[in-house]
Amino acid sequence: MARPTALSRALSQNFLTDRAAAERFARLVVPRTGPLPLLLEVGAGKGALTAPLAARCRELRAYEIDPRLVPVLRARFSGAPHVRVVAGDFLAARAPRTAFSVAGNVPFSRTADVVDWCLRAPALTDATLLTQLEYARKRTGDYGSWTLLTVRSWPRFEWRLLGRVGRRSFRPVPRVDAGVLRIERRPAPLLDDAACRSWRSLVELGFSGVGGSLHASLRRAHPRRRVDAAFRAARLDPGVLVGEVAPARWLRLHEVLTS
Repeated sequence: MARPTALSRALSQNFLTDRAAAERFARLVVPRTGPLPLLLEVGAGKGALTAPLAARCRELRAYEIDPRLVPVLRARFSGAPHVRVVAGDFLAARAPRTAFSVAGNVPFSRTADVVDWCLRAPALTDATLLTQLEYARKRTGDYGSWTLLTVRSWPRFEWRLLGRVGRRSFRPVPRVDAGVLRIERRPAPLLDDAACRSWRSLVELGFSGVGGSLHASLRRAHPRRRVDAAFRAARLDPGVLVGEVAPARWLRLHEVLTS
């Protein structure tokens, strides 16, 4: 087996080599009937995921940053005209203007950047990513707590943990298992544009840590009686930690504090 390139090591890339895991992942990427119209793959590597993904979409753009792997990919998929191997960094790609999906085995060191790229793309419908398991669990509330990024984006995106892939399914073997993170744009946002702006302000204030608690942080912008009423409506104890507040309860806080 060929050794990983210096670039792949620098990007903390661990290649998926388990075919059964690759097939399971591809089924999670396309859970519905019918092929995806357009799919962008992050970090195609040697094509372990590219092959099962190509069978499930009408057009696949497979991005690979390592120039040594690009010829291998192009030779492997030369007979598949709907697969285009793109040499270069996925993060430098211009997002398509028509509806598209993203999937891939994301280098752990670049996970946050890839997720941010996806959230900024107006036409993205969903992204299914193999990430470090801890990252996927944190973003989806699997630990019983929620992060700023997840809550801030919640009115427009749903975050789900679809499963895990054992570390020995990769080469070189990473220190931890991977998680299958699914980010889906909601068909209709939970809030309109104006409400989303006030939502972001409220959530960012709450996560600021100013005052030492969520209740104290929100009192910097709202009268105490309003904050008390919002906490009662959301069924929250005034001493609750900000990370323990689920998105649904944030929606109730926002409803009361902006009414």
